[in-house]
Amino acid sequence: MLNCSSLSDFILLALADNRELQLLHFLLFLGIYLAALLGNSFIITAVACNHRLHTPMYFFLLNLSVLDISSISVTVPKSMANSLWNTRAISYSGCAAQVFLILFLFIAEYCLLTVMAYDRYVAICRPLHYGTLVGSRTCVKMAAAAWASGFLNALLHTANTFSIPLCQGNAVDQFFCELPQILKLSCSDSYLREVGVIVVRICLGFGCFVFIVVSYVQIFTAVLRIPSEQGRHKAFSMCLPHLAVVSLFLSTGIFASLKPPSLSSPALDLVVAVLYSVVPPAVNPLIYSMRNKELKEALRKLIQWVQCQHQ
Repeated sequence: MLNCSSLSDFILLALADNRELQLLHFLLFLGIYLAALLGNSFIITAVACNHRLHTPMYFFLLNLSVLDISSISVTVPKSMANSLWNTRAISYSGCAAQVFLILFLFIAEYCLLTVMAYDRYVAICRPLHYGTLVGSRTCVKMAAAAWASGFLNALLHTANTFSIPLCQGNAVDQFFCELPQILKLSCSDSYLREVGVIVVRICLGFGCFVFIVVSYVQIFTAVLRIPSEQGRHKAFSMCLPHLAVVSLFLSTGIFASLKPPSLSSPALDLVVAVLYSVVPPAVNPLIYSMRNKELKEALRKLIQWVQCQHQ
């Protein structure tokens, strides 16, 4: 029987057995990681440097890009390093840090997406009151609340999880320290201590989900009442990128959390983990920039400026 106090490290899931596949995994993750860094960094720089983008919507988008860069940086570089150096170990403190940061960043992102839904609701359903309801101070407070919610929930989960005795060894069936996989290593009679914390997270998640759904029901109701086709198209262009990001985030997260045990397997768990932890940070900048003329114009000017500096 192993207790958490006697563990010095954990053994992560190996994504490949032979050296060629390990290097292929390294290159694949490197490409995705660089794409996420580049795309989100461009958005952060464009929003920060272009005064025309100093609006609530782009302020929240900047926060989302910071969260995306941070979340993918918690898991992917360590997995790449393990494949490159042909190792699977992660220290006990490193694993605890991964659990905390993943929970912190993912819960904060979910709360931020909820705030962004409110921003879209006010912009479309109550445009005359937009400046009053979503002022600069209000934006900062809402973004700070999203970050604080993630921090407090992550602190509660991580402290509770790593105070539970671990009796099932130190092999984690995932390429990073995922909370459900750590809980599988706990003693059966100790797992109940985490139930209360999980209930708190479920209540927060369900509340945000209901808020997003209700917001978009009212948004689409308002959009369909717009008489001009051009007005409807502009309104949909404002909402569809955010709705796509929310759908990707929720669909992968819900499936990862609620998939039946009969469907669980190391291969499927790995695919789902990649879908919810690696793909969204790389895809989100593309989703937001495809249909946004202001952002595309700002990114074009930024790229031209970078090219001029290197000539």
